[in-house]
Amino acid sequence: MSPPDGITAGPINEDDLFSWEALIQGPEGTPFEGGIFPAELKFPKDYPLNPPKMKFLGEIWHPNGMCLRISALPADLEEMWCYADIRLGAVYPNGEVCISILHPPGDDPNHYEQASERWSPIQSVEKILISVMSMLAEPNDESPANVEAAKMWREERAEFERRVRGGVRRSLGL
Repeated sequence: MSPPDGITAGPINEDDLFSWEALIQGPEGTPFEGGIFPAELKFPKDYPLNPPKMKFLGEIWHPNGMCLRISALPADLEEMWCYADIRLGAVYPNGEVCISILHPPGDDPNHYEQASERWSPIQSVEKILISVMSMLAEPNDESPANVEAAKMWREERAEFERRVRGGVRRSLGL
């Protein structure tokens, strides 16, 4: 893989090629700029037939999700939140990333997305990480996973940006 600017990813150690770490820089021209956001990717044993799971390991204040290192939501509630943000993606409160290309291949049993939007073996880790950067740069406040952040994004943009920049400073240990 030759990651684009702002992305570093690779196996955590050579003995386990199914567990990767990634560092995603906040996209330029956004309040996330300058931040470093660690994430992990866990690949299934049948990869590339099925997609990896991705999870942020730190704080992200974003209309399409909030990563706060709390216990996981019940699976049915996570699935509902996931489908609410199917196009631009979401970050669940436990840090898990939900974007269409990380959904299992084939037809969506809930008919929210087309099979062409879901995982296929031709997808790459690079495409996953670029999609996540795009989600950070282009929040979808019309279908938020984090209603409070979406409201702040729409109504109090300066406060939203201040809060995001605070998270960026914390991501850098400042």
